[in-house]
Amino acid sequence: MASQRDVKNKIASVKNIQKITRAMEMVAAARLRRAEQRISALRPYADAIGRMTRQAAQAAGGEAARIPLLREHETESNVGLLLVTGDRGLAGGFNSQIIRAGTRLSTEISERGLSSSWYATGRRGVSSLTFRGHELSGSYTGFADRPAYADARTIADDVIQAYVDGQVDRVEMIYNSYVSPLTQHVTRQTLLPLTHQEISGAEDGGDGQAKSGGSVDYEPDPEQILRRLVPDYIEISIYRALVESAAGFFGAQMTAMRSASENAGEIITDYTLQMNRARQAEITQEIMEVVAGAEGLS
Repeated sequence: MASQRDVKNKIASVKNIQKITRAMEMVAAARLRRAEQRISALRPYADAIGRMTRQAAQAAGGEAARIPLLREHETESNVGLLLVTGDRGLAGGFNSQIIRAGTRLSTEISERGLSSSWYATGRRGVSSLTFRGHELSGSYTGFADRPAYADARTIADDVIQAYVDGQVDRVEMIYNSYVSPLTQHVTRQTLLPLTHQEISGAEDGGDGQAKSGGSVDYEPDPEQILRRLVPDYIEISIYRALVESAAGFFGAQMTAMRSASENAGEIITDYTLQMNRARQAEITQEIMEVVAGAEGLS
């Protein structure tokens, strides 16, 4: 059995760790509230951009097919995979589940005889993919906790250019969408090419008929407006993923640190019982020695 001093040292070490995990939990909770506010402010704007893009696509009709980002490549040989992860760990399986989802998708692509081009945001994703031997076509770090729209524009410019130049024939984005501090869903979204259903017919009245948005006059023509809206739609989709991922990270970290603090408390309780048993054993041993000494003198 360990001595009282050894157990006391273990208790002190666990208590120090518990202080750190509680502090990290409180910091994550504060940052989560700000991230939730950003999501609430972003979602109406993102929905409005999507609605405007769909309306312009409907007005453009067949002319929309002339826009490169809406036109599928004749053949598909290379698929771009954009993984959205965090810059830091200590958040449970938040980052690893994105890496696993991207790896599974890459395996499916390889089984179809296609190759993959990797893009990753966040140091965890970049380091994990590099460790696995993947060459990154794009890596973006340093802003995972508080992404700016300029960060999303940089990523969008790279994947759009790669698609237009024929370096990739499709771009898939995988990220953690935020539901609650306890729940983050791994979400897969096709960024390029934008599908006809996503652009032209996403809004309907439940009977398969598109909702009527009223008469709209476009100046210049709908195709020119659509050419401007489509890149914005891709940028806002990436930015939304970054913001959702940031909130999801803080929620996952807060939950993980709370669990760690509770586990530390249980360990301290166990060590305290162990220390009490050690103290009791020492006292019992001393009493037995005193009694034995007294009997030896009598």
